Amino acid sequence: MIPADYTSHGPCGPAMKEILVLYYSLHGAVRDLARHVAHGVESVPGCAARLRTVPKVASEIEGPAKPVPDEGAPYASLEDLEQCVGLALGSPTRFGNMAAAMKYFWDGTSSLWLKGALIGKPACVFTSTASLHGGQETTLISMMLPLLHHGMVIVGLPYSEPELTATRSGGTPYGVSHFAGAQGEQPITEEERRLAYAQGRRLAEIALKLAA
Repeated sequence: MIPADYTSHGPCGPAMKEILVLYYSLHGAVRDLARHVAHGVESVPGCAARLRTVPKVASEIEGPAKPVPDEGAPYASLEDLEQCVGLALGSPTRFGNMAAAMKYFWDGTSSLWLKGALIGKPACVFTSTASLHGGQETTLISMMLPLLHHGMVIVGLPYSEPELTATRSGGTPYGVSHFAGAQGEQPITEEERRLAYAQGRRLAEIALKLAA
């Protein structure tokens, strides 16, 4: 199992290719999935995971978001997207769509779109929902839309992964998913963990081939 404070196996050497694992997590389930995806990325020789998150969208009453998170992964920048050779994107569901915080981040990537900075890079998506049928697949597809506009190559999760047909919790061919429960009380299952690891590894392997 991955330790709770997992971020990366260490500094990225000059020959290493970095995969950006970008997520938004309110209660921690998507963050935990991101760590398992990152572990899969770093199981591939020559690849390192760069974990990043995005700030919560705050109302005028709440005031502006903090410039630096209190704990966990740093906030993502456009440079993170441009520098990495692949992307794993994760968000909880909000009525069958990605969370506003993640949508807000992607709405600010027009400068990268204008110069085609992400064209040809592989990307995968993952999510967590409070209910088993709470919009997992539509949320995953909603996250694919801006990636397709950027010209990225979508990497799915093939049925050659045996957990995909055996799990009674999360897991879809569109990307890894997790059933967290109404209060977030459900931990990530072993099947979900294996699928997240497999998705990260598959992404890294394809990224290396495309980068070559």
